[in-house]
Amino acid sequence: MHSIPLYPFPMIKKTLENLKIPSLNELQLASLEAIAKRGDIILLSPTGTGKTIGFLLPLLTRLQASEQGIQALIVAPSRELVLQIEQVFRSMGSGFKVNSCYGGHSIKTETNNLKTPPAVLIGTPGRIADHLSRERIEPSTIKALVLDEFDKSLEFGFTQEMTYIISRLKNLKKRILTSATDMEAIPSFTGIHSPITLNYLTLHDAAPEKLKLKAVVAEGKDKLATLFKLICKLGDEATLVFCNHREAVERISNLLWQEGLVHDIYHGGMEQEDRERALLKFRNGSLRVLITTDLAARGLDIPEVRNIVHYQLPTTGNTFIHRNGRTARMNAEGTAWLILAENEPQPVFIPEPVETELLSDSYPLPEQPAWITLYFAGGRKDKINKTDIVGLLLQKGGLQKEELGLIEVKDFTSYVAVSREKAKAVVRLIEHEKIKRKNVRVAFAR
Repeated sequence: MHSIPLYPFPMIKKTLENLKIPSLNELQLASLEAIAKRGDIILLSPTGTGKTIGFLLPLLTRLQASEQGIQALIVAPSRELVLQIEQVFRSMGSGFKVNSCYGGHSIKTETNNLKTPPAVLIGTPGRIADHLSRERIEPSTIKALVLDEFDKSLEFGFTQEMTYIISRLKNLKKRILTSATDMEAIPSFTGIHSPITLNYLTLHDAAPEKLKLKAVVAEGKDKLATLFKLICKLGDEATLVFCNHREAVERISNLLWQEGLVHDIYHGGMEQEDRERALLKFRNGSLRVLITTDLAARGLDIPEVRNIVHYQLPTTGNTFIHRNGRTARMNAEGTAWLILAENEPQPVFIPEPVETELLSDSYPLPEQPAWITLYFAGGRKDKINKTDIVGLLLQKGGLQKEELGLIEVKDFTSYVAVSREKAKAVVRLIEHEKIKRKNVRVAFAR
């Protein structure tokens, strides 16, 4: 690791301070150096290695405040990944405008945003292609293109949309392609020739250095009772439970609610707003257990996940790696738990013997998290920012700084984690207060 003063671009020190990152890792330093050179970049990197910052920081050094129009376009395969990248860029505090476009988001809002183009635009292939075809995006100003999680975009069938997008970008100076898997050949439609390749796939195998693997064996074939006991044993530690199908997620969730275990779910069959809210609450600590499909295995920014539980075992080693990449990230430690039915063999992609742990029958239910999420019916489009919300909660809501957690401001809504003990009093104190001279409804996020 290098210390901040060694970085070649002065703005990076301030950016890392805003991100609360003391230094860059090896991948990020290599990306910064490579992207500063001529030529295109292929960045091969598993989940959890800081890849997003790895390409955003070099992009930031290329942006020019004097230029009008979109300077950098980032294309990602899922709405969640688009939102994550946007959130990270906003957290960098660069002063450059950023917007996102994705299915399920208001077309009207996106069209209005594009009338005053951002310096950085992030979007899914389908939505970006649609805006381009309707001439809402001026492609001539775009000098840099990032195809993030490119392998996933191909898997999702976005080849036609990506081909169209790239065909419209005639003035590209830099192409950056990221992938969590190595590909035999890069498709010609990307326009990438003789790239600099940074390969960090060997950094993480099925069991990264700081990841512990443990197994618990269920009695008979029904794993649910074992899952319930394991979650109770883990207590208030942030835990992701992976299933192979959304129907399993729903079934397990219903049975866990019957046992009084507080949790939420996340899968592709949910409404986008419900999915975003579940992730947000898990991210800010007001939710400690999330039951999910492999939709959450890649591309999501969920820091400090302590445990991964494989309720249903993944079918491939790659999926196992991606699931486990949600924990033991950026020098943190984590544990991946395999729930095995009686006589169920250990997967062939885990060659080493896994320690088996016996569970007690006497674990108490986990206590409610220390945080709870408040919903504000106002956001960026209402000229509301984090500073406004902090001021209201500290000055009028009676909170101390340590009783105020993560704040996320979206286009028309905002979400704030506050001390659960103080939450009811806070809502009562601020329910008739105004932000920017406007009445803003405040409630507990459902």
